[in-house]
Amino acid sequence: MELATVGTVAFGRANFEPGWKWSESVKPIVKTEYCEAPHVQYHVSGRLRIRMADGSEEEFGPGDVGTTPPGHDAWVVGDEPVVVIDISGMKEYAKPAAKKGARKLAKRKTKKKR
Repeated sequence: MELATVGTVAFGRANFEPGWKWSESVKPIVKTEYCEAPHVQYHVSGRLRIRMADGSEEEFGPGDVGTTPPGHDAWVVGDEPVVVIDISGMKEYAKPAAKKGARKLAKRKTKKKR
């Protein structure tokens, strides 16, 4: 994954190889049931399937723009790598939930002191 920040927007370019699945590759790191990062993505190549916690599914391919709220699993469909440009969820992507919570708490404490 590559990150670039412009002002307050973090752009992430992610590459997912065939066989990649969030619940197998990232879930053990973040220790949450589903991906809790919201995503607004432009799909450059490959096909990515998303399953929400409620069981609904959607698939994205090259040229698609999609939004995905927190509470989802995702995986590569087929044998082509997936490349996405994400403008909302990559700054906190694949970081353990405990660390995310600690950072949010520290930000709140910092804001209150001002």
